[in-house]
Amino acid sequence: MSWAKKVLRVNLTAGTCKDEPLNMEWANNYLGQRGLATKYFVEEVDPKVDPLSPDNKMIMATGPLTGTSASTAGRYSVITKGALTGAIACSNSGGFFGNEMKNAGYDMIIFEGKSKTPVYLMLDNGHAELIDASDMWGTSVWDTEDAIKKKHGDPQIRVASIGIAGEKGVKYACVVNDYHRAAGRSGVGTVMGSKNLKAVAIRGTLGVSVKDPKRFFEAAAAGKAVLAGNAVTGEGLPAFGTQVLMNVINETGALPTHNHRDVQFTGAHSISAEAMAEPRESDGKPNLVRNAACFGCTIACGRISTIDRTHYTVAERPQYQIASGGLEYEAAWALGAATGVDDLDALTFANFICNEQGIDPISFGATVGAAMEMYEDGILTDKKTDGIELKFGNAKALTDLAELTGKGEGFGAEIGLGSKLLCEKYGHAELSMSVKGQEFPAYDSRGIQGMGLSYATSNRGACHLRGYTVASEVLGIPEKTDPLVSEGKAGLVKAFQDATAVFDSAGICVFTSFAWSLEDVAPQIDSSCEGEWSVDRLLEVGERIWNLERNFNNAAGFTAKDDNLPARLLKDAAKTGPAEGLTNHLEAMLPEYYQLRGWTAEGVPTNETLNRLGL
Repeated sequence: MSWAKKVLRVNLTAGTCKDEPLNMEWANNYLGQRGLATKYFVEEVDPKVDPLSPDNKMIMATGPLTGTSASTAGRYSVITKGALTGAIACSNSGGFFGNEMKNAGYDMIIFEGKSKTPVYLMLDNGHAELIDASDMWGTSVWDTEDAIKKKHGDPQIRVASIGIAGEKGVKYACVVNDYHRAAGRSGVGTVMGSKNLKAVAIRGTLGVSVKDPKRFFEAAAAGKAVLAGNAVTGEGLPAFGTQVLMNVINETGALPTHNHRDVQFTGAHSISAEAMAEPRESDGKPNLVRNAACFGCTIACGRISTIDRTHYTVAERPQYQIASGGLEYEAAWALGAATGVDDLDALTFANFICNEQGIDPISFGATVGAAMEMYEDGILTDKKTDGIELKFGNAKALTDLAELTGKGEGFGAEIGLGSKLLCEKYGHAELSMSVKGQEFPAYDSRGIQGMGLSYATSNRGACHLRGYTVASEVLGIPEKTDPLVSEGKAGLVKAFQDATAVFDSAGICVFTSFAWSLEDVAPQIDSSCEGEWSVDRLLEVGERIWNLERNFNNAAGFTAKDDNLPARLLKDAAKTGPAEGLTNHLEAMLPEYYQLRGWTAEGVPTNETLNRLGL
């Protein structure tokens, strides 16, 4: 029960769509979504494969709770070898697409090969076909979704697609569903574009069954009550969204500013959740229109925003005089503090473009920040940037580059390389604030020590959603730890990483973990899935998934040397705030982390660890 027990295999080279049964032995060992799809992927794909080769595969996967009445149970993930990183990639998205896939009768869709011409997949309650998408190639995500719904005469179709960025090979292109929800990191949309796959459209009304309906509904209701009663999931996120963190992290002294040259941003309030709710001087209207929720979500942290119609960014662009997906914290940081821009409407506009053309705003903003530092240091000149004045704080440069990068044009094509390749191209690799080629999100690890270890060891490159120790170090969830000390952080990071792997694989949003522990999740899985699912079993599943991903990366050529941070964070002390005078103490945390993981000093899982986990 709960699993649909069916996989759709799409061979783009041959143009075929075939059903096959889900491997239930693997489902019992890896649960679903991130874990189960990664198991399929590593069994079928050579770790050395070029991410943009037809031999690379891309999997869209749901979890066992996806499509049920559990809170936030609308998630799906895209699993592949990342175009940005060359590492294992799993990018998670909300909205309504995941629910639709599960209700169409599938746990996952495996895409292999490459189509000769642009196509999209149409999946309708078990019937799948590839349809020519030549007329949609070269159009945005928004236009593609509209065109598919119009073509099939059904506004209820759910669509996940790529924009021009994915077609043009921007290294951090996203897969965007429901107009402004995204599988956003690691370049999963770039892989999709390399296969000439423009979109996946799904209509599903078959329903999802569970093992014990009465007990499941009781467990799901209990979980929703916990979320509603929690200060973060019941109050903070619904009212302010993730943007509630902007002023908090700035005051903590861990808001990376000007490409991590500083840890506090003087313009933080101007781009914060509070500023989004304040009336603008120009028209008396706030940036924030309302909040929004994904399928089945009782938190509703999403933002719907609009821009002042007289602002320079939209004065001659009627398509942006709308209400669409508003700023979330990571995007607001990357487009704002990382670049020194404190113009809220400019950030909102740039974020709209990221949604419309399908690019990761974190990698985009962080790469612009690195380019701005090179510009101010004289490494980049107006001639190289096509006349764009890339000074920190230049809002017009930010929005111009968003448009250019979204279409893979001009200097935007270079920004589309990501900060690692861009900085290497101009001889300054040290200015890329990234791990394994993926740019940092919005937390400086000098002021939040555990996040440094979490970034360094993340299997998909620098990521906050693989081990969010900010919950403990700043918010005190599940217990408060000191963000300025490194002691005890190895165990904290491991615990967060293993638990997060379970949340990602179950088909629920990781934001529930602000209120839920695995004690809340286990009853929902146990009552919906075959077999017995205890907290201990789920923890073992999480650890197994983490080691599976690590094994793939090691086989792909990554080593312990890649579990590192840029020298800036290890040698240049924070200049202001509570962390003033501190660097990140990765050297003290990493050996203990390896030991707790059951890995060698070279970061390789021991035979004992592999045997214990059935790997």
